[in-house]
Amino acid sequence: MERRFDMRRFVATSGLEKTEWLKYRKMGITGTDAGAICGLNPYVSAFQVYQDKITDTIEERDNESMRQGRDLEEYVARRFTEKTGLRVRRANAIFQNEEHPIMLADFDRMIVGQKAGLECKTVSPYSADKWLDGQIPLHYQMQVQHYLAVSGFECWYIAAVVFGRDFIIHKIERDEELIQNLITIEERFWKEHVMAHVMPDPDGTKSCSDQIAQMYFKADKEKVVQLHGYNGILNRREELVELIEKLETEKTTIDQKIKLEMQDASKALAEEYQVTWSSYSSSRLDSKRLKAEKPEIYEAYVNKSSTRRFTVNRVA
Repeated sequence: MERRFDMRRFVATSGLEKTEWLKYRKMGITGTDAGAICGLNPYVSAFQVYQDKITDTIEERDNESMRQGRDLEEYVARRFTEKTGLRVRRANAIFQNEEHPIMLADFDRMIVGQKAGLECKTVSPYSADKWLDGQIPLHYQMQVQHYLAVSGFECWYIAAVVFGRDFIIHKIERDEELIQNLITIEERFWKEHVMAHVMPDPDGTKSCSDQIAQMYFKADKEKVVQLHGYNGILNRREELVELIEKLETEKTTIDQKIKLEMQDASKALAEEYQVTWSSYSSSRLDSKRLKAEKPEIYEAYVNKSSTRRFTVNRVA
């Protein structure tokens, strides 16, 4: 039985300004949000997604990796067609699932003549191991299943160029059980957090720390907050600090034993391990001397930034 096609065009994106595009993406859960909400994205946390959805601020984040990903999307799509013979076209829209309207999707390409789509990826050689032996990073799998949930399609393709090494194509079939779980998670997140303005619990990720630092980047020196009911977790934090110190000491001791065994060798082999101890040189600017001897040059080139230092000390 053919699956019902139950998505609609939410907004056309051809000619749409980037700020407007980002504004529309705030109106629901997108494919790139899905992995973060499920706790599977190593770069973005659910906490960060929540903050993005509840604010009117449009952050046009960009870096070299993102720029290359955009520029090479057309190349990846063309290589996909060369390898598979499947023609693709741009979607030029953000789509919305009619039954679950908080689910939005912005597809890289649609497969011509099929109810299928294509997601284009660029992969650093340093991340190539995450794609070995047919692997696909979990947050990308969630992204694709989100697209399948929005579109009602039966399958989706991922094509990834690993810079200088490989070109990978995977076909991902619709997983109905996973999709139903994903819909439940996304709708619960939207209802219980975004609509209710209730922050998700922090999850220990760097992206969560970065978001908190961005939200509260300046300290009020006169303000004091009473942490009622926090003694238990502060005691646990102290225990963890002591445990981490012991584990770090144990690890360093192991390193020292191996180095004594290696002596001046640059490589050592064990049954299941390879150890390297290489020589390298680095150059560092003596900023203290530069400031003392050439203060005008120092002031002209120094980048000043402010941050907040977090410390915990027992007082009783």
